[in-house]
Formats: sequence, structure tokens, C-alpha cells
Amino acid sequence: MNWKSAKIQRFKHYFLLGAIAIFMLFPLLWLLSTALKSGSENIFQFPPQLLPSEPTFDNFIKVWQTNPMGRYLVNSIIVASLTVEFNLLFCGLAAYPLARLNFRGRDGIFTAIIATIMIPFQIVMIPLYVLTVQLGLRNSYFGLIFPSMASAFGIFLLRQAFLGVPKELEEAARMDGCSELGIWWNIMLPAVRPALITLGIFVFIGSWSDFLWPLLILDQPEYYTLPLGVAKLAGTFSLDWRLVAAGAVISIAPVLLLFLLLQRYIVPTDAATGVKG
Repeated sequence: MNWKSAKIQRFKHYFLLGAIAIFMLFPLLWLLSTALKSGSENIFQFPPQLLPSEPTFDNFIKVWQTNPMGRYLVNSIIVASLTVEFNLLFCGLAAYPLARLNFRGRDGIFTAIIATIMIPFQIVMIPLYVLTVQLGLRNSYFGLIFPSMASAFGIFLLRQAFLGVPKELEEAARMDGCSELGIWWNIMLPAVRPALITLGIFVFIGSWSDFLWPLLILDQPEYYTLPLGVAKLAGTFSLDWRLVAAGAVISIAPVLLLFLLLQRYIVPTDAATGVKG
């Protein structure tokens, strides 16, 4: 294949990837366009107008001033951050022995944990709600994060990452007198940092966008998260899609920013670089 054929082939690949990216981003662009349109523009006109003729931030200002969006934002940050911290801690502690220690029933325990992935949340939702109420966690931050403090997916992801860490690092730490907890903290966790960041992003997005559980467990607006706050914008007797779109943009902007800041860390790393030949 000459250089011209290779260049044409590369152009085809880039064109296809660009078309897929535009197709995937179109709903987000349409949401932003709706949020920036003024009240004089018809958002339901045909053919649709993607770019607003008179862009304005009035919808964002109105949503922020007429609703406690700042409080909802703080609540979402607190809940999502705590959920990430608990997941990294508990999933990491559970995954390490399942990956590196030999004990009776290890594979059976891991299989049982993975099998819980097939159980829909709707099946365990009512028992979780009853347990949360009995523990007195309703209308509280801890009640919001209680069902999501650990996950089978997180245990699976970190276990697979721990399996890729060379045994030489672990054996060298044991020879230096390091305890199992010290090996987990000083050797294993730094070696699987990309997996930890990946899990943290997944958990953060899942907690940030969760709507059903906060809707069940909360009835005090001071604990509402952003998804509940955006849902309140759809009034019973009136509905302004511009305000709803503005609230939705406010809700998803932190998640997009987080991904853009951390995407460079979501790359496979070779833990064997810590082992000299």
C-alpha cells in the first residue's frame, strides 16, 4: 500500500469516527441550543433550528435565581464524592484478598459477588428502603449513599487490576517486613491507579445522575440532589423546556468537566515497570 492509499484510508477512518462523534453529541448540542434560546424563539419549529438566533443566558440566570440550584449542586457533590470514597475503600479491600490471597472458598465468594450484578435494583429497592428507614437514615446524606457504598462491578474491576500486578513487588514488600495492609496500601493501590480512577469516574457519574433512590428516600428539599432539582422544573401546570434544558446543562456540566480533567489518566499502565530485569 502506497502512501496515497494509506492517506485515503486514514481519512475514511477519521471521517467515520467524526460522523459517529457528531451523532453521539447531537442530543447534547440540542440541549445546549434549547437552553440558550430566548422566549421569542419557537423550539418546536420545523425544520428545527439548531443554532439559536438570539443566544441568551437568561434561562440559566432564571433557573439559578428561582431555584436553590446551588444547594442541589452542593448536595450532589457531597453525595457523589462520599460514594466514590467508600467504593474505592471497600471495593479495594474486598478485591485484594480475592486476587492475591489463597483461602478456602475464595472462588465461590467471588462468583457469588459477580452473580449479584444480574439482580436488578428494582428487586432490592423495597428491602433497601425498609432497612434504611429502620436505621433512621431517611432524609440524610448517609441514607443516599447507603446502597452504593460498594459494588460488584467495582470489586471485579479492581480484582482484575490486582491480578496484573507482578508478584515480585509483593514478595519484595513482604521481605521488607510489610504487612498485608501495608502491601495493599503502598504497593497494590499505586500500581492500579488507572483502575481506581476509572472506577471513581464510573461511580461518580452513576451517583451524580441517580434519580430513583433519592426520590424514594428524600422528602425534604434541603437534601435534594440535582436530578431531583431538575425534575422540579417541570411544573404541574406549566412547563418551559428552556428552563428544563438550562437546569439539565447545569446538572451535567460538572460531570463533563470531571471527565475532561481525568480522561488522560484512564489509560492502561504496565505495573511491571516497577520490576527491574
